[in-house]
Amino acid sequence: MTEIDRFEFLVLGSGEAGKYLAWTMANAGHRTAVVERRWIGGSCPNIACMPSKNVIWSAKVASLSGRGPQLGLPSGSRVDMAAVRWRKRKMVEDMVNVHLDRYKLESNVELIMGEGRFVGPKRLEVKRNDGTVRLVEGDRVFLNVGTHAAIPDIPGLRDANPMTHIEALGLDRIPDHLIVLGGGYIGLELSQAMRRFGSRVTVIQRGGQIASREDVGQALLQLFQEEGIEVLLNTHVLDVAGTSGTEINVTVQTSEKKMTLHASDLLVAIGRIPNTDGIGLELAGVEIDARGYIKVNEELQTTASGVWALGECAGSPQFTHVSFDDFRVVRDTLAGKKRTTKNRLVPFCMFTDPELARVGLNEKEARSRGLAYRLCKLPMTANLREQTLSETRGFMKAPIAKESDQILGFTMFGVEAGEVISVAQTAMLGEMPYTVMRDAIYTHPTIAEGLNVLFRAPPV
Repeated sequence: MTEIDRFEFLVLGSGEAGKYLAWTMANAGHRTAVVERRWIGGSCPNIACMPSKNVIWSAKVASLSGRGPQLGLPSGSRVDMAAVRWRKRKMVEDMVNVHLDRYKLESNVELIMGEGRFVGPKRLEVKRNDGTVRLVEGDRVFLNVGTHAAIPDIPGLRDANPMTHIEALGLDRIPDHLIVLGGGYIGLELSQAMRRFGSRVTVIQRGGQIASREDVGQALLQLFQEEGIEVLLNTHVLDVAGTSGTEINVTVQTSEKKMTLHASDLLVAIGRIPNTDGIGLELAGVEIDARGYIKVNEELQTTASGVWALGECAGSPQFTHVSFDDFRVVRDTLAGKKRTTKNRLVPFCMFTDPELARVGLNEKEARSRGLAYRLCKLPMTANLREQTLSETRGFMKAPIAKESDQILGFTMFGVEAGEVISVAQTAMLGEMPYTVMRDAIYTHPTIAEGLNVLFRAPPV
């Protein structure tokens, strides 16, 4: 009979929430184990946030190089995709080593590399990467298994071996012509990056707007068109033939006609699927919803006693910073403190160039909720720092409650939007009126200084 190892805390998945929970509990003296099948530290440092931003920055440098004459510098640098990949891989390797060092430092954490599957309540069978099998149990169990890229059921698509973001970030060559299915975060970020490296790029969006949840779709569309990216809106993919990486044929139906697109590569970026299938959740008493996400309450407890779920698999917003807050919710709950996921003010940033960042409500959401609001809006041409950078595309805007000075949300489409958004978020967290940012003294010349101008005139 296989011996069962028992831990006080057992974590399935080493993503942002899982790893911090494990390290925290181990530091408090609890015997803890983490089961991870492949990505030490989760997807963010390995195949998602950090690698993509690394590659996007290389694309930004390529873009700046092409603008050299405007900036008083020679142009003509050639993109070396093998070098781009090497820089990304070096960063990932360094980050993984940091994680491994942390696991070694926390002597009460055992990192078990292998596939974990429930075989009973709070009990996992782990098929380790070395071929052996191990049974582990936890007094408390935490699921942090994440999500993976969705591949839609389109005739011929799977047989075409399309890329997801993982393969796209591992390219050592520049695709001749890249077709991208999906106009969301991942698709737009990688579309622009590949275009700047030298690819011809076509984005296919099923709906009538890229970045469909935002009210800046037209501004993004104009940006992409000016950079030479073809965007097909209201377009349905009928079938796919060929093999991505050599020759690919995508037949589509637009609002006007049926046609076949010929390209060299195909990237699918249309959404995510939780990694909950096939891990025995039913044997653990853990229920999932119709989309496969684990059912949790506001404290991230599942339907099984003593089992929690954190991060994307629990249906939390798909951002690393939210996963980290999930860790804090569980940590504080276990310590007897009151902390929940309810009414969290979650910021986000899409790392196109320029960036799109938002916190709180945009105009579209404020209208859909029937809220009366006044609107503050500022074109980035009015920001003096943007003038020094010759980066004047975009705007800031913020809906202000009609009957008060409460900031309902803040949206910025512009350079360093991901940094400026934190200023607005802090004001919103402190329930400050917009006049606080209007009257604050910001360093000159900075992009955040634009907040003075944005809120200077009474909103209309």
